[in-house]
Amino acid sequence: MSGVIATPSATPMPSPLASAPATLLQVSGIEKRFGAVVAASGINVAVPQGQRVSLIGSNGAGKTTFVNMITGYLKPDEGSIVLAGQDITRLSPRAITRLGVARSFQIPQLFAELSALENMLVALAFHENRLSFWQTARRSDAVERADLLLHRFRLAEHRDRRVAELPGGVRKLLDIAMAMTGAPRLLLLDEPTSGVSAEEKFPMMDTIMTALGDDPMTVLFVEHDMDIVQRHADRVIAFYSGRVIADDRPELALATADVRRYVTGTLAPE
Repeated sequence: MSGVIATPSATPMPSPLASAPATLLQVSGIEKRFGAVVAASGINVAVPQGQRVSLIGSNGAGKTTFVNMITGYLKPDEGSIVLAGQDITRLSPRAITRLGVARSFQIPQLFAELSALENMLVALAFHENRLSFWQTARRSDAVERADLLLHRFRLAEHRDRRVAELPGGVRKLLDIAMAMTGAPRLLLLDEPTSGVSAEEKFPMMDTIMTALGDDPMTVLFVEHDMDIVQRHADRVIAFYSGRVIADDRPELALATADVRRYVTGTLAPE
């Protein structure tokens, strides 16, 4: 023993704010209406870098509208969307993609007559702003990167198969792997397990999250299965009638009365 007793002032504790991750996505006062239908009302959300966030809510609650506004497919009537300090509210989907935002779709957007590998190379060619797919397909480094992503998503065995021949769950994984070709900062997954059998849902989501690994990207995923939400989300944002009714850790968000009443159906309406 040295006999030296450290006082609290001798070794100051680091401030929690100093280690907090920077905000990647800031959504402020978003409003969106389709005629009399309110799809988004006063939505304010800040998402830090690296967080895994699940968006939940019944059909028509506003989840996909929220995703479509972030990715530029819809423009809000009011409010702003800022990515890493840059306002992207009025940018085109292509411009937003160039800034590091990628998404998969509820119905995979694939080229059915091309192989899994060729689909990956098409995605790579887009992110490299190539005019010709063949310029990318002929490069060994591009093929190597495509193969690496196929391996990460457990799709290597389907490498040379036409997409038209692939099962639905495999197509979903391929769509997400293609979204990863641009090394995005923000990845949005629109119902990644929809259309997949109950026994395949957990293995599929495990495959997705394992493939993402320790990548610092931020992930927002729309999901209806609360077991998957609790297993894979750091945070839950619940929507109802275009509004956010809960935003917290899964165990807290899912326990709120509004979420139990309007989303999970575990609390009977009054």
